[in-house]
Amino acid sequence: MRSIALDSLPHDRVYKILCSLVVPRPIALVSTLGPGGIVNAAPFSFFNVFSEAPPLVVLGLQHRADHSPKDTTVNIRANGEFVVNLVDEPLADAMNLCATDFPAEISELAAIGLTAAASLKVAPPRVAEAPAALECVRELSLNFGPQRELLIGRVLHVHVREDVMDERFNVDIDAYKPIGRLFGNLYSHQQDVFALERVSHASWQTRKAAE
Repeated sequence: MRSIALDSLPHDRVYKILCSLVVPRPIALVSTLGPGGIVNAAPFSFFNVFSEAPPLVVLGLQHRADHSPKDTTVNIRANGEFVVNLVDEPLADAMNLCATDFPAEISELAAIGLTAAASLKVAPPRVAEAPAALECVRELSLNFGPQRELLIGRVLHVHVREDVMDERFNVDIDAYKPIGRLFGNLYSHQQDVFALERVSHASWQTRKAAE
C-alpha cells in the first residue's frame, strides 16, 4: 500500500492524486449571467449534491494562476444566481468545449451552438439540451487559500426531461445516460449498473447464521 503525505507535495501533484482516486465525479455545466446579459457556461467536476433539507449543492470554484476569479465566480458574486445543468452523453462534447478560455464578452452557449432556455426562479438561463437543470442561489461561499473557493448553493427549482424522470420521480438511467469525470481527458459512461439491497441488522444476522 503506497503511503503519501500530501503536505510534502506541490498543489498540482495533490490535485492529480485526489482527482485520479475520487472517481467518477458528476459534472455540473454551470450557467451564469455576466455584464450586459452575456451567458457564461463552464463545467465543474468538483461538484455534488449536499443536502435535501434544505436542498443544497456544492461547487469547488478554481481561480486563475494569478489568483483572479474566473467568469463563473465573478458572475455569482455579482448577482448570487446560477444554474447547474447536468451532463449526459449527447452533451459531453459541448460541455468540453465550454471549458475553452473564451473571453468574458463571448457567450459559450452562442459560440458553441447551445440553446439558452428561460429559468423560472433565477435570471441565468438553463441549457435546453441538458437532461436536467437545477436553478440555484448562493447560500454561502468559503475561501480556502488563493486558488479555491467553496460555493454552497440552494436549489430553488428543478427541470427534468420527461423521459428521464416520471411523475413519481423515478429516474430511467438508460434514458438519462449521465457521464462521469475521471481524470485528465478521461470520462466514463454510467451504463453498466448493478443493484445492492440494503439489509437490516436482523437480516444480516439471519444471513450470517445461515452461512
